[in-house]
Amino acid sequence: MTPEPQSTTGTHDPAPGPPPGCPAHGRGPGGLQRLYGPGAEDLGRLYEQLREEHGPVAPVLLHDDVPMWVVLGHAENLHMVRTPSQFTRDSRVWTPLAEGMVRPDHPLMPHIAWQPICSHAEGEEHTRLRGAVKAAMATIDHRGLRRHIYRATQRLVNDFCEDGHADLVGQFSEHLPMAVMCQVLGMPEEYDDRMVHAARDALKGTETALASHAYVMDALSRLTARRRVRPADDFTSHLVTDPAGLTDDEVREHLRLVLFAAYEATVNLLSNVLRRVIVDPRFYARLNGGQMTVPEAVEQSLWDEPPFSTILGYFAKQDTELGGQRIRRGDGLLFAPAPGNVDPRIRPDRSASMRGNRSHLAFGGGPHECPGQDIGRAIADVGVDALLTRLPDVQLAVEEGDLRWTTSIASRHLVALPVHFAPKPQQEIVLGPTLGALPGQRSSGPTLPAQPSGPLLAEPVADPAGTGVPQEAGPAPFTAPEPVARPSAWQRFLTWWRGH
Repeated sequence: MTPEPQSTTGTHDPAPGPPPGCPAHGRGPGGLQRLYGPGAEDLGRLYEQLREEHGPVAPVLLHDDVPMWVVLGHAENLHMVRTPSQFTRDSRVWTPLAEGMVRPDHPLMPHIAWQPICSHAEGEEHTRLRGAVKAAMATIDHRGLRRHIYRATQRLVNDFCEDGHADLVGQFSEHLPMAVMCQVLGMPEEYDDRMVHAARDALKGTETALASHAYVMDALSRLTARRRVRPADDFTSHLVTDPAGLTDDEVREHLRLVLFAAYEATVNLLSNVLRRVIVDPRFYARLNGGQMTVPEAVEQSLWDEPPFSTILGYFAKQDTELGGQRIRRGDGLLFAPAPGNVDPRIRPDRSASMRGNRSHLAFGGGPHECPGQDIGRAIADVGVDALLTRLPDVQLAVEEGDLRWTTSIASRHLVALPVHFAPKPQQEIVLGPTLGALPGQRSSGPTLPAQPSGPLLAEPVADPAGTGVPQEAGPAPFTAPEPVARPSAWQRFLTWWRGH
């Protein structure tokens, strides 16, 4: 934010803090809390300290001690994202950037730098670009999408089900969203281990991130050129042919935005839900006992562990007030779903179930609310349900305390989720779910309900050239099951909901 004449925060001058760089408290100039380096390893704890010290909006320092506000309150976050007359996502109005405080190679510049995309645009330009993206999203067949998610899940589980052990992050969570998004965009032939690695590497900001980003952008450029000549029935084609008349550069940049945002968010969401179900027996028991459905488990995770901890950033278009703090024109603010979702004013008891409540901040709000949130939900709903149906006895292979995360201001990413289970035979990727009994249940602890789970019968899909993914197999020979009692109304509803 822009400092007052004698203050680096725009608020009262605090007492002199520890020297800059002091690891004891992570404080910087003016005693402001750094959101990086020593003292910022546990950002969740740090946000609560800031809430206690400053209230729902707190002054902080980004890398290189660049001043910023972090919005901790649920209501304050919603006000900021829903008031475009006061706050914008166009970083060109950010005072520290205009005054040269933010160097070109600042580690957060890829998140902050203005780009000609709908999430940074305003007014008529925002309407034009976002309208094209939403119109393309509206063409997605969500029942067909769930069928594809189901088939992709079965293929991934087949790769490790006979081993009796797996890393559900590296072998599942990091692959399923990419397989689905490549299908949605219209480039299923690009889905492979290299594309997954390139996306992960580009998002991590490693030394090879630029090369990985270039690899992904080359694939998107080729896709844009193909669909400009030969449109098909996919997201990219509808974006290319939209009446808004997007240029090739605009199409490519929005494909990158959709791919990266959907990929990173859904990887984190899948990992968080699976970890919670596997590690927390009470959570699993509620799922198994019918007190919670998989979609409800996903929503609970979106409350407790939103895929993005903060979003960089919003910028004040005028002098204003937010959460009791004076915000000056040109100040920068972090939209913060993680601390906003646990604001004690709306969640005095964090352990309480948020069942039926979708007012979390995980997908943003206002003009820039995530337009693809239903895709992320579908990947998590179907993927988790199908995996746990295949592996109902899955158990954590290490102590819970040994799980590791990589943490940044933007997100908290589970590094690995090692599990073990009784080896299972591979299953044919049939046109619909098998009708036989589920695999054996856990010998100890709760299990998922013994109900069939999977999407509707799907049409065969040819193997894309060069993927190495086998074509859909025909249905296995069917043996009539023993007569069973008519399922209850609730079971029939669940069967319908899951796509049978």
